[in-house]
Amino acid sequence: MARIAGIDLPKNKRIVIALTYIYGIGQSTAAEILSEAKIDPDTRTDKLTEAEVSRLRDEIDRNCKVEGDLRREVSMNIKRLMDLGCYRGLRHRKGLPVRGQRTKTNARTRKGPARTVAGKKK
Repeated sequence: MARIAGIDLPKNKRIVIALTYIYGIGQSTAAEILSEAKIDPDTRTDKLTEAEVSRLRDEIDRNCKVEGDLRREVSMNIKRLMDLGCYRGLRHRKGLPVRGQRTKTNARTRKGPARTVAGKKK
């Protein structure tokens, strides 16, 4: 089993798909990495040689920010926005949509489950 960037890649999948199990690598990045490392994208993960696995590791270390480093960078960017007190930072702080979506209705994913407000007595 190939272990790259702290992730055990699935054995029976094509390597171009298996690389997408690593946080920060999508399909286009996986294809790019494989072409740089000169590995056939149709190769199954369990058929990779140790030399190919080490070439993949080197290529990912050299060109990609993945897993913990990427997660840390994203969270630091969000924290920076919140510390600045800019509009996007305030939206993050309040747990509301950041990119201009409507909030009168919808936005339940960011807001969480609806909390009922006591109605007015008639």
